[in-house]
Amino acid sequence: MSHPIHQFFAKPDTVDLEGLRAYLDGLDHPARLEATRQIGGREQARLFEAAKGFKPVTLEDFVPSSTATMTEVIHHGRNTLPAFNFFQKRFCRPEGKTDELWGYNEQSMKWAVGPGYFVTRQSDPQEVVIDYYQVPPGKVETWPDIKQNSSGLSRLVYDKMQDFMRGVSDHVSIGRAAKKGKDMDAWFVLTRE
Repeated sequence: MSHPIHQFFAKPDTVDLEGLRAYLDGLDHPARLEATRQIGGREQARLFEAAKGFKPVTLEDFVPSSTATMTEVIHHGRNTLPAFNFFQKRFCRPEGKTDELWGYNEQSMKWAVGPGYFVTRQSDPQEVVIDYYQVPPGKVETWPDIKQNSSGLSRLVYDKMQDFMRGVSDHVSIGRAAKKGKDMDAWFVLTRE
């Protein structure tokens, strides 16, 4: 049976962004998470293109300013890869910095490919970039040890990667990965707790 979220992708050449935003904003977290996990690969690609300039996304969307520094904020993700589709990006606001966030990836293959640490910053007034070229100098105490993305199997996944994020609703963003400056056919949707 089709999930109600698919109605916003019913027309082949457009996405009903206003309807989708209102729908997602009207759900509680468990229902919102279930809905975003139903957005498949083609729909994610369409959503990323449609969301350009729709809802400006800022660091505040990833870690609200009301959150204490060095406090974890979890975003649940669903990607378009052939396997290992569900993951989390965990963010925090570092002490003494207002222009960046620190974070890492929590996922089932972390033991093999590493935590994939990143620094997040505003890339332009409309979008945010999650940048794996940079590894933060600190972390939340409970997070795994910081490792360079250029070492071991991490280099195959995270090295020279950036994720460009666009806003969809108050808790949901859509991203596209780029490697060595080239867009990849890899998208993902994030839902903030």
